[in-house]
Amino acid sequence: MASFDINNVQSSFPALQQDQVFFDNAGGSQTLGTVIDSIYKYLTTNNVQLGASYRVGKLSTEKYNDGFAAAAKFINAKEDEIVFGSATTQLYRNLSYSLQFQEGDEIVISSIDHEANIAPWVDLASREKLTLKWWTPAKSNNPKLLPEDLDALLSPRTRLVTCTHTSNILGTITDVQAVAKTVHDKVPGALVCVDGVAYAPHRPLDVAALGVDFYCFSWYKVYGPHISMLYASRKAQDSGAMRSLGHFFKKGETLEEKLGLAGGSYELLQSVPAVLAYLGPGTGSATWDGVRAHEAELQQTLLEYLNARNDVTVLGETSADPAVRVPTVSFVVKGWNSQELVEKVEKDGNYAFRWGSFYSNRLAHELLGLESDGVVRISMVHYNTVEEVKGIIKAIDRVISAC
Repeated sequence: MASFDINNVQSSFPALQQDQVFFDNAGGSQTLGTVIDSIYKYLTTNNVQLGASYRVGKLSTEKYNDGFAAAAKFINAKEDEIVFGSATTQLYRNLSYSLQFQEGDEIVISSIDHEANIAPWVDLASREKLTLKWWTPAKSNNPKLLPEDLDALLSPRTRLVTCTHTSNILGTITDVQAVAKTVHDKVPGALVCVDGVAYAPHRPLDVAALGVDFYCFSWYKVYGPHISMLYASRKAQDSGAMRSLGHFFKKGETLEEKLGLAGGSYELLQSVPAVLAYLGPGTGSATWDGVRAHEAELQQTLLEYLNARNDVTVLGETSADPAVRVPTVSFVVKGWNSQELVEKVEKDGNYAFRWGSFYSNRLAHELLGLESDGVVRISMVHYNTVEEVKGIIKAIDRVISAC
């Protein structure tokens, strides 16, 4: 196992010093102290408009540019291939308005995704009179997006295929590299768009290696500021399918000029280098190998308990193998309303976790057949401890056993 110092890790997050155990991390991670400090310093010393020639103006622009460079490095992209915005939902909507296809062209949409990666494409299909095809796995407790299932959906008129890298309910990892290869091999001109929000907090990203055309995630779920980022490959930008939404006097040569619309908060964007400084070599930082190994132990501990109960159904991979899932674990308990169970556990403890459908309503209600209260979700990240997981197991067991 890679070296991992949980005490150093937890000390990096000011919010973890309070009496609250955070198991709602898929909704948003806690923020690094270095990120908070960076934002405070920027707002108190460099909070001016970019591009000015005076001293503070130059420093502000430099910090903004450093944030851009760090963010591109984080996913192995070029700086002209990324753009920032307030949320993944907003960035995908911007992207959908930039894409231009012909009437009768086809787009393939995953039905297990967060609505952020569904609604823009449904709307795009309606606006441009496109043929919409649903990529819907067979109903099960762990519906998977398999590349081979695309064979029946792709055609010479396919222009866009969308999917999630990891479901925010199931925690199951999609083989995105295989999906992209399948699509591009069969329809070379088609574009592949991936939602990486639930994957990015747990694994390093290399969009070039994945072979995708579009990829989006939220930095506020990767220990950083409340800002999101979209990648669009140079090839996709130059394909002729994208138009610029920017001002007429902008050349539209970069993704930021095409889609940015002044959506990237300066003070937040410039704090991104602090995330990279943490997720890398150095004292007190977390390496990705360490993150993966520690999170594997966390999900192993929880899943061993859940899988052993006859009255619990785990939704997603039941295996704790980090090659097939991340530690976002959802389940339902026979005879229990998910909302009621969560609220009873929270009433007598300090565990923060959630119930619901988490904007993956099509997955929860149409494929999993769940009621309006959805699942119980315990979403862990590397700053959680095995002791915390054992604690919530005891709390859940106590509530279930008392009835």
